[in-house]
Amino acid sequence: MRVRPISPQRLVAELAERLADAVPAGRLRVGIDGAPAARPGELAAALVDPLRALSRPVLHVRAEDFLRPASVRLERGRHNPDAYYESWVDEAGLRREVLDPAGPAGTGRLLPSLWDAAADRATRAGYVELPPGGVVLVSGAFLLGGGLPFDRTVHLEMSAGALRRRSAAEQAWTLPAFARYADEVAPASFADLVVRVDDPRRPAIVESAADPV
Repeated sequence: MRVRPISPQRLVAELAERLADAVPAGRLRVGIDGAPAARPGELAAALVDPLRALSRPVLHVRAEDFLRPASVRLERGRHNPDAYYESWVDEAGLRREVLDPAGPAGTGRLLPSLWDAAADRATRAGYVELPPGGVVLVSGAFLLGGGLPFDRTVHLEMSAGALRRRSAAEQAWTLPAFARYADEVAPASFADLVVRVDDPRRPAIVESAADPV
């Protein structure tokens, strides 16, 4: 295994090129997995324009826009790390509205968001048509190991110490959930691309995992 330092700008450019080359006959479903402190949404957002410049239509979907209603999500309390890990994201809704329609036999008619967690109500977003050759980027935490049908996966890896230091104080209660995810799922062991982001300004690609992307 070799760890290759790379600038944030070069990481985006290199990953966009790899994903553009990997688009199958239909659409490419990409999971960008990481704790909030790893900024998976920022990486996904940064990929949109480069992919479009490479002639790939793109839709970025955030897992936090597919949370379950508060009555379900917070049933065990507002700060329960096991509930956060196991049941906050509506994986069935994400599959039904995004991943299956973007799959080989899908219609390409995707819903960019389902639930407004702040207002605790449906977003009422309109459907978006993603044509063949398009890429859907799904960003968020705990995306891997649960059977979601991604064609390519990127895991943003942080050490426990870096995650603790870089997580907002009000998110400290979530740290046991990420420790459990690392122990039970070990996403860095099978993601197509692993990027170490202990310092987001100085990412590094883990070469042995990068080749399949």
